[in-house]
Amino acid sequence: MNFKEHVISTIKNKNSAVCVGLDVEPGKIPAVLKNEKNPVLKFNQEIIAATKEYTAAYKPNLAFYEQTGIKGLECFEKTLEFMGGDVIKIADAKRGDIGNTSKKYAHAFFEHFSCDAVTVSPYMGEDSITPFLEKEDKGVFILALTSNKGSFDFQMQKMADGRYLYEFVIEKINSWNAKKNCGLVVGATHPELFEGIRKLAPDLPYLIPGIGAQGGDLENTVKYGFVKNDVLSLVNSSRAIIFASDGPDFAERAGEEARKLRDQINKCLK
Repeated sequence: MNFKEHVISTIKNKNSAVCVGLDVEPGKIPAVLKNEKNPVLKFNQEIIAATKEYTAAYKPNLAFYEQTGIKGLECFEKTLEFMGGDVIKIADAKRGDIGNTSKKYAHAFFEHFSCDAVTVSPYMGEDSITPFLEKEDKGVFILALTSNKGSFDFQMQKMADGRYLYEFVIEKINSWNAKKNCGLVVGATHPELFEGIRKLAPDLPYLIPGIGAQGGDLENTVKYGFVKNDVLSLVNSSRAIIFASDGPDFAERAGEEARKLRDQINKCLK
């Protein structure tokens, strides 16, 4: 199946559109794990075990693993292996470079690490994206309208024809989607724009950050960002789930928060 079909079937099978962001800061690891051989890996394994019932996808952000060099990348690899095969594994890498370099990035994440999807930046244009799109079963979530304040610096600037830059980017992404493996990163901190974005890209999966600690509007995100017949959106929450507690009950509390978010999304869909 192509990546779009993979997203739809996984969300349906799991009855969940939740994506858990594994943005693990070593300083926030619960004290109960401090004597573990690899505290971050053990933390990830406990979080995954506690949340997997309620989760369709996991999104480890590479920055939190690369910061410790080889040890961190080994942790990233073992974390992916622990997830199993019934969830969508998204490498939040935000890559994007000239064609030959992007080809190596694509090989790293899709072949070596066996990720299902990767986040990329479109700033360098089509030839920086194309190498990620060669396999129809591997997804590419392309930054369109991000959740951070800096999104106003470029993405929200108006072009000469009156469109916002992010709208032009989405138009280009639609033209790259021949294999049905393109998706958009759209921040939940822009809920008033979701309806228009979904009209621009009715068939693309969304990866939606900004819910939880960043204060995104879940109800409007679901109302305008989801396609209800075949749910195409993954709602990411990182800190609000994985750091729900810093005590011995950290995994249990993470599971509770993942279940709560799943239920809130499903309630909004109904």
